[in-house]
Amino acid sequence: MSKTPDPNSTGPSGNAGAGKPNGEEATVKVPAKDPKKKDEKKDEDLSEEDLALKQQLELYVERVQDADPGLQKVALESMRQEIRTATSSMTSVPKPLKFLRPHYGTLKGFYEKMPDSDLKILLADILSVLALTMSAEGERESLKYRLLGSQGDIGSWGHEYVRNLSGEIGQEYATRQSEEAPIDDLMELVQQIVSFNMKHNAEPDAVDLLIEVEDLDLLVEHVDSSNCKRTCSYLTSFAKYLPGPDDMLVLDIAYTIYMKFEEYPLALVTALALDNMQSIKQVFTSCDDILRKRQFCYILARHGQTFDVDEEMCASDEEREVLQEIVNKAKLSEGYLALARDIEVMEAKTPDDIYKPHLLDGRASAGASVDSARQNLAATFVNAFVNAGFGQDKLMTVPSEATSGGSSTSWLFKNKEHGKASAAASLGMILLWDVDSGLAQLDKYFHSTDTHVIAGALLGVGIVNCGIKNDCDPALALLAEYVDKDDPSVRIGAIMGLGLAYAGAQNEQIRSILTPILGDNKVSLDVIAFAAISLGLVYVGSCNEEIAQAIIFALMERSESELGEPLARLLPLGLGLLYLGKQESVDATAEVSKTFHEKIRKHCDMTLLSCAYAGTGNVLKVQHFLGQCAQHLEKGETYQGPAILGIAMVAMSEELGLEMTIRSLEHLLQYGEQNIRRAVPLALGLLCISNPKVNVMDTLSRLSHDSDTEVAMAAIISLGLIGAGTNNARIAGMLRNLSSYYYKEANLLFCVRIAQGLVHLGKGLITLSPYHSERFLLSPTALAGLLTMLHICLDMKAIILGKYHYVLYFLTLAMQPRMLMTVDENLKPLSVPVRVGQAVDVIGQAGRPKTITGFQTHSTPVLLATGDRAELATEKYIPLSPILEGFVILKENPEYRDE
Repeated sequence: MSKTPDPNSTGPSGNAGAGKPNGEEATVKVPAKDPKKKDEKKDEDLSEEDLALKQQLELYVERVQDADPGLQKVALESMRQEIRTATSSMTSVPKPLKFLRPHYGTLKGFYEKMPDSDLKILLADILSVLALTMSAEGERESLKYRLLGSQGDIGSWGHEYVRNLSGEIGQEYATRQSEEAPIDDLMELVQQIVSFNMKHNAEPDAVDLLIEVEDLDLLVEHVDSSNCKRTCSYLTSFAKYLPGPDDMLVLDIAYTIYMKFEEYPLALVTALALDNMQSIKQVFTSCDDILRKRQFCYILARHGQTFDVDEEMCASDEEREVLQEIVNKAKLSEGYLALARDIEVMEAKTPDDIYKPHLLDGRASAGASVDSARQNLAATFVNAFVNAGFGQDKLMTVPSEATSGGSSTSWLFKNKEHGKASAAASLGMILLWDVDSGLAQLDKYFHSTDTHVIAGALLGVGIVNCGIKNDCDPALALLAEYVDKDDPSVRIGAIMGLGLAYAGAQNEQIRSILTPILGDNKVSLDVIAFAAISLGLVYVGSCNEEIAQAIIFALMERSESELGEPLARLLPLGLGLLYLGKQESVDATAEVSKTFHEKIRKHCDMTLLSCAYAGTGNVLKVQHFLGQCAQHLEKGETYQGPAILGIAMVAMSEELGLEMTIRSLEHLLQYGEQNIRRAVPLALGLLCISNPKVNVMDTLSRLSHDSDTEVAMAAIISLGLIGAGTNNARIAGMLRNLSSYYYKEANLLFCVRIAQGLVHLGKGLITLSPYHSERFLLSPTALAGLLTMLHICLDMKAIILGKYHYVLYFLTLAMQPRMLMTVDENLKPLSVPVRVGQAVDVIGQAGRPKTITGFQTHSTPVLLATGDRAELATEKYIPLSPILEGFVILKENPEYRDE
């Protein structure tokens, strides 16, 4: 078969004959239409130069098979030249490859017969390129001939060739791994391809190839300063889609690369995502610039990371104090109030400013006097949420002269018994983050004779200190002595206060104060439940064995009737919070939970799993939870609620999963039983927290009129959560209409009021979203606060509408100002123009695309909504953190010249 077909023959024999000896090659690729007509037409359509090229190539094919090595060499060189220089449009196959198609089999057959020589290697190179369009699916011939060929410069054959090879290497690697064959020759090729890709702006391709061959460490040596950010942003963003522990390995490599190129702020953010204290400290010790260290402290503070700056990280004492003060968030209140003044929202608002009763028709306002204590309690919460952190309001902080001779406690006593606790605590919320004046104003309640007022004051102390750390630990000093008092409401106030003030601090003293309560059989269930939650909050994500043991024993000691109580479900949640986001670390504890009383066994199992995999995007866990929801329940089982919340917790980590989950939850609404439908609105609330998506808003609006009051209440609270701190006009309108719709039903009306307070949280300056740093980092304490609140909402009637309504203050843990505050080198506010717009995902895209769209230019401080991103609109300053959120230090750009 050495003779090639006649170049001018037009019949199909030219095509088929060429490929026969070597299997099915040519027939695989033949088009499905009748080849005869196609071929005749093809030759007529060719332009003269194409025809000349075709004949030329066919001549080369003949010459290659010539006996004279000299002729062979010239022919191969020419053929190679033609293929390399062929330019083609993106959509079509390059001409030489197209014309050489019929001869692929011929050349292959000839190659097999050739004696080993340099020419054989040359031919192998050419076959490797031809295989790009010719070889049958799954044959991996391009790779086969590449490995037999000259191993020369890989890039000279073009990008498409390199991409095709990468794909084949991935398949070949998998095959060889399963057969345990050596892979050294593949790895050499991988080295070449990676270095080619990294030089030609194809970082994602390089990373994908290395993931395929399980050798990401190679990446570090190929990255340079120009592509370091692009590479790492790709690594960190696709880590979300990897199963553990691969995701951590990928983040670890991103961290290594950032450190190598001194991108310290990004390295720090990655270290926080890894939750690795060593790496965080390493960022501090590697960087000498004191201003940058201050910026690191702002990043740690925003994440709510407990952190002590020691001598090693900062030598000078006064500078160390400055850094520690930033980490402790001592100035958060100042910054927040500066933002409020700038936007001109300092004036206190009353609950009526929020309800806007004048916009409703007569009947609602007429029925407003239904249950005045309940209405006043609602007003207390609305007032606290709306004026959160402003330090002034019109109900609680009124100076005593103003209220006609009465004292400022008059609003307090418009609330009944346990209502007074929430009212006193609301003062803490109004003075949020302002520890000094907060403690001063709460002081008067400690002298009260009413135990409820004292309980509220204790809780208020916890709220004021929430997220703010202080060297003299005022919260611990004030609250510790009340933990062992006789009155259960006072004890709960002190315990919950400690949980809020020291969330995430892993404070040993608190452990020694609270752990004994769990083992004390004389204590009532509610005190034990709150002790478990507070320990869970203080040791969130720490996997602390001793506390886990204590909570497990407390669960085992409870009688069957106690386990049926709604508050008993807080015990498994406290246990779950210890393992928040820690994935496999929960396994041992989950095994133990299988030995619990069957009333709470599955509930505990779901809660533990959902906490451990929260924010990981683990698809298998989502499927597991969905499977649990498909089962029909016996009476009295409660585990499907946590399972539904679990779906939302696991899937909230990235946009795609989030959209898919919203659709799955829609199905559960249609087919699920009642207890599933009660949890779905809460799951939606968690997925879109402070992010009012229209489709979710409509679903919740529909459910808020549901015939089942539990579903309606959950939907109403969730409307508040998705609109939290956004002042969203549409949600505010919906809630106003609901308030007139439910004007006779005190419970539902109470929920509507709470939701109204949440939508106007901090007059629209505060967010509840646990994600920050461009949705990359998840703050564990914030998530823990939200989860506690949502688990409690699974049984509203018993807890929030009962006498434990102060659990709403757990939301304080997630409250953060949604601002960008730029400060100068002395940490004083500095106003600069910034562009704020919708963030665009530009990861892995070519060139330098714009990162925001539809922007407006404002002067800082500015508000950032969910999904917004800011960038400086001036060259005059350089930000010390690439992520413009929270507090950002600007330093003057030395190269800036005024026009």
